[in-house]
Amino acid sequence: MVARCLFLKPIKGAGGDLPAVTERYRDAVEIDHYALHETDLSPFRAILLPAHLDQRYFGSITGVVEAFLDRGGRLVFNGHVAWPMLTEFAPFEPLSSFRLDDLAIHRLADHPVFEGVAAEHLTFRRGVAGFYARGHNPMPVGAVALNGVGKDRVPCDWVYARPGGGEILMHAGNDLWMYIDSDDTTGRIVPQLIAWAERDMP
Repeated sequence: MVARCLFLKPIKGAGGDLPAVTERYRDAVEIDHYALHETDLSPFRAILLPAHLDQRYFGSITGVVEAFLDRGGRLVFNGHVAWPMLTEFAPFEPLSSFRLDDLAIHRLADHPVFEGVAAEHLTFRRGVAGFYARGHNPMPVGAVALNGVGKDRVPCDWVYARPGGGEILMHAGNDLWMYIDSDDTTGRIVPQLIAWAERDMP
């Protein structure tokens, strides 16, 4: 399998930093939002989904996505799960309060995507807290919590190695690639995400 990342463009009218990503990384390819089901996925190691996702469409092609994962692919999901589109997904649970302490991000486990990224820089973006996560998409049994939000440190980021093959990286917030031009430690996220997504499964 050729090491390449397939990005799904956000739904029409939604903004984002995806063009900057695909222009900068030669192995990153973007396709139309509704073309995933008719795309040859064999050259790709990872599918990266935007927070502005048509979840009804995605849920209608579950078989395509599960087959990709079963072959050892990776799936990166950004945003809030509105209803389970894969068996590993559960609906988003928002925080009950949005005070500063509730929005603080805490590192729960090491992971290549977040290596060297300070939790403080995830908590605050341009001096404002709350951009990174305001709740969580509950983890399946066996997943590993990477970053938690608030006093209870609910897992806003987790990774799950599927028993049937493949791996899911879940981020319950805006697209991780919004950090592509950050001048603090969050600037490490995009290159590390691309490198991890293209890496062979252990």
